[in-house]
Amino acid sequence: MWIADQLSKYESEETSYFKNLYTPKRVVSDGTTLITAEYDGGVVIGVDSRTSSGIEQEGRPVKVKIVAEIFKNICYRYREDLHMSLLVVGYDSILGGQVYQIPMGGMIYRQPVSCSGSGSTYVFGYLDNNYKPKMKKEECKEFIKKAVALAITRDGGSGGVIRLATVSKDGLEEEVISGKDIPAYDI
Repeated sequence: MWIADQLSKYESEETSYFKNLYTPKRVVSDGTTLITAEYDGGVVIGVDSRTSSGIEQEGRPVKVKIVAEIFKNICYRYREDLHMSLLVVGYDSILGGQVYQIPMGGMIYRQPVSCSGSGSTYVFGYLDNNYKPKMKKEECKEFIKKAVALAITRDGGSGGVIRLATVSKDGLEEEVISGKDIPAYDI
């Protein structure tokens, strides 16, 4: 319940409904690879399915930066106890698609592309060399799909299907790419 207590310190009209949002409804497992990028109109999130728990959504408008700030404050306050980093990804009508990274210690910064998990170490070069600002949605989906496929190829902890989620003003679109449709790469 410490999260709800922490959230109450940042209470406002926009954040008051967060109090009960973070009470776990089910067991959530750690993901092995998560890659996300902003495109011209939203964000694309790609994960492998080896241990991914799916996509969570609030179901009402929320400012993505507010969510990122809340988690940043929690991570900073409990920096001695929480050994994790977070990616906060979403879309709002003010700033559009956004990707925020919160490393251990509670700093926050916005990045157009980011990755996390054991497979991420294998794709930094690909992301740096191939990300283009203002990509169109389909181009960004292919970029993320290839990045997750590369991670699956190299990382023994990543695998299964690729789950893609696109978040934009039109809402959430989800897609599953089965094993036979995942690009194969020689290592």
